[in-house]
Amino acid sequence: MVAAADTSFLFSIYGNDVHTSKALEWLKETECVILVSDLADYELGNALRFAEFSKRLRSGDAAIFQAQYAADRQAGRVRHQICNLATLIAEARRLSATHTLREGNRAFDILHVAAAMALSAKYFLTFDAKQKKLAASEGLDVPL
Repeated sequence: MVAAADTSFLFSIYGNDVHTSKALEWLKETECVILVSDLADYELGNALRFAEFSKRLRSGDAAIFQAQYAADRQAGRVRHQICNLATLIAEARRLSATHTLREGNRAFDILHVAAAMALSAKYFLTFDAKQKKLAASEGLDVPL
């Protein structure tokens, strides 16, 4: 099984938050490969460093969690996929025009859903309620 993940899901795996046990349990049960776009890859690194800066992680934890993420990429459990930026932005514009006035979607959340669609993912992994609704309305299976 192949699933695209947003940063909230990735942070739960590597940053140890309130959703960590649920995320790890789901991964263990499904044994899926996680697709990560350039956007999610960038945002995860920044989120880990910001969590350390804001004292939600201990000093040095961001680097440790980044190393764990890199090890999972090396082992093939996480697969980094490059999306064509022009295609991604075009799809994000469509999603924004279709959903944002009604649902109040944030730009980066829309980009993550657009990336999942560009990667032809069947599943979209997120803990963000609005993002779940957006992904589901576009035909992605949102199992969590």
